[in-house]
Amino acid sequence: MGRRKVEIKRIQDKNCRQVAFCKRRKGLLKKAKELSILCDVDVGVVIISNRGRLHEFASTNSLTGILQRYESHAAAEKKISAEIQDAESKFSSMTTGELLQETERQLEENVDGVTATDLIHLENELLTALVQIRSRKTHLMLESIKGLHEKEKLLLEEKKQLENNMARMKKNRRVNEKSDLPQQRVTLNFL
Repeated sequence: MGRRKVEIKRIQDKNCRQVAFCKRRKGLLKKAKELSILCDVDVGVVIISNRGRLHEFASTNSLTGILQRYESHAAAEKKISAEIQDAESKFSSMTTGELLQETERQLEENVDGVTATDLIHLENELLTALVQIRSRKTHLMLESIKGLHEKEKLLLEEKKQLENNMARMKKNRRVNEKSDLPQQRVTLNFL
C-alpha cells in the first residue's frame, strides 16, 4: 500500500492526534540527528506538547549553548537591520543620483581639504545607499514573486473548476445520450 498525501490541518480525533504527534516527533528528532551527523552542524530542536511536556534534542552537549548562539546571531541581525533603517531614513529623501551628485559636489568643493576620514564617511554613505537600493530591489522582487504565486493558485483553482465542469458536462451528455437511445428505439419500433 502506497503513501497518500495527508491534508495539513488539525486532526480532530484526540487519540489519532496523539499517535500522529508521537510518530512525527520521533521522525523529526531522527531527522535532526541525521542532519547533525551528516552535515556536521549544530542542531537544536524544542517541542512543547499541548499537555505542556517538553521534548528536546541537541546535537551538542547542551541546548542552552545552541540557544545562546542563536540569540547572539539574532541580536547581531537586529543591530544590522537597525543600522540599515537608520541609513534608510537618513537617505530616504535622496535618490541614488542625488546622493552621487551631492558626493561629487562635496569632493569638487573640498578637493584639497578632503581627509581620509571624509572619504571613508562618503564611502560609507554610498555603501549604505547601495544596501538600501538592494534591499528595496529584493523587497520588490519578493512582492512580485508572492503576487505570481497567488495568481498561480487562482489559476489552478480555476483549472480545477473548469475540469469539474467539463467532467460534469460529459457525464450529463452520456446520461442524455443514454436517455435518447431508448426513445429512438421506441420510435423505430413504431415505424
